[in-house]
Amino acid sequence: MKKIKLYIAASLDGYIARPDGDLDWLLQYPAPAGAEYGYQEFIDSVDTIIMGNSTYQAIIEMGVDWPYKDKSTYVLTRYKNNLPPKENVTYITDDVVTAIRQLQQQEGKGMWLMGGGQVVTLLLNHDLVDEIQIAYIPVILGDGIPLFPNKPKESKWELAGNTAYDSGILKVDYKKANR
Repeated sequence: MKKIKLYIAASLDGYIARPDGDLDWLLQYPAPAGAEYGYQEFIDSVDTIIMGNSTYQAIIEMGVDWPYKDKSTYVLTRYKNNLPPKENVTYITDDVVTAIRQLQQQEGKGMWLMGGGQVVTLLLNHDLVDEIQIAYIPVILGDGIPLFPNKPKESKWELAGNTAYDSGILKVDYKKANR
């Protein structure tokens, strides 16, 4: 069974984007040459990406080539019309939880739960997230889109590791606690 792994950046006060979805605070944060904060190891461990429509649209609006051509991407959306075709992108518009459970049963590597916050909470509330990796960026936004909106249900997690970088970024890894 494929594991679902949340790998995401958050501000110190727990936001993943500004209130309007802007990621300028993250994109402008200086990264030392050669620092990838465990990203390459993580991306090599997955073959499937799950994201909400807002996250998908934010990537599209960056005007870059689709960065995940070698991964199967599933966009969870309420919209059923005017969905632009993209290489290796599939839209899930109905019965999201059942669709994700079916994806977990496929052969292959893990699944990256990219975001956004509503999708994260949905999958947490259905006990579908197996690992959480949060890169805390040393900035306080004061307001924005929270990492865990809409009151996720209580769940227990065990510390699997942490790495502090000279840049001030702290990456914390958790795995679902044994019940």
